[in-house]
Amino acid sequence: MLLYLSLFIAIVLIATITKLTQIFKLSRIWELVGQISASLLIIIFGKLDFSYFNLIYGDHIQFGYLTIPFSVLFIVGFTNVMNMETKQNHLILLLPCVSLVCLSILAFIMGDSVVSITGISASLMIMLILLYSYYSNKLFVGRTLTMSIGFIIAVLSLALKTVYIPIFVLALPLALYYLIQNKFTNVQSISISSLIAIIFSVLMFVVPSEVIWYLVVGLTVILVITQFFRKYRFI
Repeated sequence: MLLYLSLFIAIVLIATITKLTQIFKLSRIWELVGQISASLLIIIFGKLDFSYFNLIYGDHIQFGYLTIPFSVLFIVGFTNVMNMETKQNHLILLLPCVSLVCLSILAFIMGDSVVSITGISASLMIMLILLYSYYSNKLFVGRTLTMSIGFIIAVLSLALKTVYIPIFVLALPLALYYLIQNKFTNVQSISISSLIAIIFSVLMFVVPSEVIWYLVVGLTVILVITQFFRKYRFI
């Protein structure tokens, strides 16, 4: 119950500060302060942190004194993973929806009902937004919504002590979207990225964890290398 309350307050805090920053054209440093404050709220009152994360069957990495700094860094990082300067087509929400469904399934397997219910609720909310956008053709996705969704994904990942799901199912497909968006139509780029996210989410449950990490590292290196070439640069 305390986690739900902390998560609700933290999301309201992030959404409020993001909106105020946009309305009054304040420095982005205020957004960062709000995100750090929301992260500490989750860590202190929600009793969540990254003291370790699962690596390979039964193995995990301990962080010791770096637990709180790494936890804050992780939450703030994934809160901003979909932080977009311009409004986007609502279909881009398919990417975090896939990630939330994947986290919910993992939480169900692990017997964590809190994370499972939260993930399912968030994914249903996104589906309702997509349906509303489809029929009304009015909604465009902005920073307030995407940052709130990113924060939820970060918190759920923190609760499950996993980093490879948000990296593999959200960050990398989103990077692929940025990479190909100028070569295809917006809908085609989102469709391709969403399909990759779905494929990656299936791999999470059928491929050994060590193979997943090799793929994560390999694809990340490829994406980093592409940024040295103007033709493929998206950062």
